[in-house]
Amino acid sequence: MKRYWGFVIKEFYHIFRDFRTLLILFGIPVAQVLIFGFVVSNEIRNIKISILDYSHDEVTEKITNKIISSGYFELYSHLTDYSQIEPAFRTGNVKEVIIFEPGFSSKLGKTGDAALRIVSDASDANTGRLITSYTQGIVMNYLQELMGQNTSVPFTIDTRTRMYFNQGMKGVYMFVPGTMAMILMLISALMTSISITREKEMGTMEVLLVSPLRPIQIILGKVSPYIVMAFINAIMILILGNFVFKLPINGSLVLLLLETILYITLALSLGIFISTVAKNQQMAMFISMLVLMLPTILLSGFIFPIENMPEILQWLSAIMPPRWFIIILKNIMIKGTGILFIWKETLILMGMTSIFIGLSVKRFKIRLE
Repeated sequence: MKRYWGFVIKEFYHIFRDFRTLLILFGIPVAQVLIFGFVVSNEIRNIKISILDYSHDEVTEKITNKIISSGYFELYSHLTDYSQIEPAFRTGNVKEVIIFEPGFSSKLGKTGDAALRIVSDASDANTGRLITSYTQGIVMNYLQELMGQNTSVPFTIDTRTRMYFNQGMKGVYMFVPGTMAMILMLISALMTSISITREKEMGTMEVLLVSPLRPIQIILGKVSPYIVMAFINAIMILILGNFVFKLPINGSLVLLLLETILYITLALSLGIFISTVAKNQQMAMFISMLVLMLPTILLSGFIFPIENMPEILQWLSAIMPPRWFIIILKNIMIKGTGILFIWKETLILMGMTSIFIGLSVKRFKIRLE
């Protein structure tokens, strides 16, 4: 029994001396609980809206103030014409536009009936539903307060809703772009990192190192097949989305494919960088799944709106490549926008690609020495 307890104590010493083991045992569970606790939420916060007020009276001002002061919405701009709604949505800054009809206050006072129109960006169907339901709830609360002040006249505010870009509220409009970003990231990065670490494990890396090939040639040679296969995967996803789920491609197909190639290149460069850090296939797979899979699902805006997250997680999501690719996909496929609306996201992906390629080549050169 003494030997047994001595062996157990020795194992504890080994665990406490290994920082990576402690990180897996204690760090990852804490991080996952915190991330899931803050990210997985059905509430909305900090949603930017615009107001199109044709009436400009006391009642419309009170309703606007009540919506803004609720804490769920932020006033982004005041519009002056209906034609400004579509450009506002295409920029991606505005998620909802509230339209007050002309003579809103006078109609409510004379006939007890006035109309309010809610136009919501439904490229993300779940968020679109939540935004409209929250707005309708706030308007109904105001109506109850109004009726409590004057019970002699029945008041009615007719809230009519319209969903922009996704009138059928199909969830596939959200899940196909998100799934495409996740699959391409996981397949490209994971397969690339495993491919290179396999060479090290099998001892064939030494053969490559003493060959006349330069580091950049070795890297390009390893990733070229995966670029082709990942691109074929992307084509298959687009075909399935279009023909099976009726997801439109309203923008330029050429631009969409070019952006997809850029994203695949970024994912492959990330996989190469992981392979220079990992010592074996198991570690490469673990890092790829931990660093890529959960953040892609939780922090990219794929399922949960980024606006709902705490500010620190919003900053963290900014370094997640899938976040920017999903924005690009939705803009081209659903909103039908061009490069003028996605140039910022494109530059971010290009910058990330350059960084990871540079780091990978640098670390590979160090290994050559």
